[in-house]
Amino acid sequence: MPANYDEKAGSWTAQFYYTDYTGVKKKKKKRGFKLKKDALEWERVFLEKQQADINMSFKSFTELYFEDMKHRLRVSTVRNKEQIVDLKILPFFGQMQLSQIKAADVRRWQNELMSYTDENGNGYSETYLRAIHTQLSAIFNFAVRYYNLNENPCHKAGSIGKKSAEEMQFWTRSEFEQFLQTVEDKPRSHMAFELLYYTGMRLGELLALTPADIDTDSGIITINKSLQRIDKADVVTPPKTEKSNRVITIPLFLCNDLRAYMARLYGLESTDRLFSFTKSFITQEMRRGCKLSGVKKIRVHDLRHSHASLLIELGFSPVLIAERLGHDSVETTLNTYSHLYPNKQSEVAEKLESLRK
Repeated sequence: MPANYDEKAGSWTAQFYYTDYTGVKKKKKKRGFKLKKDALEWERVFLEKQQADINMSFKSFTELYFEDMKHRLRVSTVRNKEQIVDLKILPFFGQMQLSQIKAADVRRWQNELMSYTDENGNGYSETYLRAIHTQLSAIFNFAVRYYNLNENPCHKAGSIGKKSAEEMQFWTRSEFEQFLQTVEDKPRSHMAFELLYYTGMRLGELLALTPADIDTDSGIITINKSLQRIDKADVVTPPKTEKSNRVITIPLFLCNDLRAYMARLYGLESTDRLFSFTKSFITQEMRRGCKLSGVKKIRVHDLRHSHASLLIELGFSPVLIAERLGHDSVETTLNTYSHLYPNKQSEVAEKLESLRK
C-alpha cells in the first residue's frame, strides 16, 4: 500500500498490511513523515524485521536484538549495552547489511578503536576495548542462533583488549583501617565503607539495603535487591544474577556498629534505605579518604576485591568465597582471584611424600 499525504496535517502516512509471526494478517499505520520516501523507508524496515530478513541493515537488527534482551536482562544492563552500541558500534556498522559484514570489516573497526586517542593522548583501556568487542560479537551470535546468519564474523577477526586489568587493585586490612579513620567524621560514609570491605557486597546492593534486610541478633544481612540509576531516577531492581540473592554473615563488631548507626537515623522505617546517597557521593568520599590517609587510590568496586583478598589470606575456600560474593560459579571466583592464592605445589609434593614414608 503506497504512502498517503495528509493535506490537513501536512505530512505523509505509511499504511500497509503484514502477517505477524503467528500467521495473522494485520494492518500497520504510522503518521507524521515529512517526506514520502521517509514513510516508504519506515515501511520497508518494519517489514524486514517482521520477515527476519538478514539483509536488513545492522542498525535495524540491533533494534530486534534489544527488543529481545529487554525481557531477559536488568534495565541498567540493557542501558549500558545500548550506550556501547550507539556510541562505538553503530557509527561504523549501522548502515551495512547484516549479512554482508565480513571479518575484514570487523578488523577495520577494531583498528579504528585501537588507534583512537583523546586530547590528552590516551586511548581506550584494554578492558573497555574487550567490552565493546564482546557486545558486537553478542549481536552476531544472536543473529546466528535465531535468524540463520551463516557465521559470526567476529570469530574470524579475533578479539581485542583484555578481560581484566593487568593488576587487580585492593587494600590490605591495615590500609583499609588507615583509610577508615579519615572518614569517621561522616557516620554514613564510615558505615558504608565498613560494610563494603567486610562483606564484599556490590555498591548497588549496599545502596538498596533496608533495616528489614539486617538481623543484628543473628548477624546476617540478606541481599535480595540492588539500586540502579536509570534515566535520572533511582530504581530498585533484582540483584545482578540469581546467585546474587544470598545471605551474608557478619562479625559481632559490625552488628554493633550497624545497631548504633541505625539508632541515629530518626524515624527510620523497616523499608527505608539505610544509605540514601548516590554512587558519586561515595566515590568522592573515597577520594577524600585516600587523600587524607595517604593510602593508594582504588575504585569503590575494588573494596569487593579487597574483601575477597582478605578471605583468601584467612584461608577460606573458593567455594565459600563464591557463595559470599554471589558469583555464578566457583570458576568465576577462581578466574578472578587465582593469582591471589598462594602456590601450594611444593606443599602437595611434600604431603604426598609423607604418605609414602
